[in-house]
Amino acid sequence: MNRKLTLSIDSGIADFAHVFSRKINKPISKIFEDYFIGLKEQKTTTLPKDFKELYGIFEGINVPDKKELRRMFHEKNSN
Repeated sequence: MNRKLTLSIDSGIADFAHVFSRKINKPISKIFEDYFIGLKEQKTTTLPKDFKELYGIFEGINVPDKKELRRMFHEKNSN
């Protein structure tokens, strides 16, 4: 069963959506629906490139807890 959904998006994006829709001969609503179906069906979470580069950067490094970091900060800045 289809349900109506109202979206508020930037007018430039809306213009692009109309042009793109005509170019691929598919209604804007179907483009959105396909996009969200793809998100729903993703089996694994894909990290953005920036996150992938940082992933595991602290592996094997003993990172102090919040209280220890706070103590170190105050120790450094009190001198």
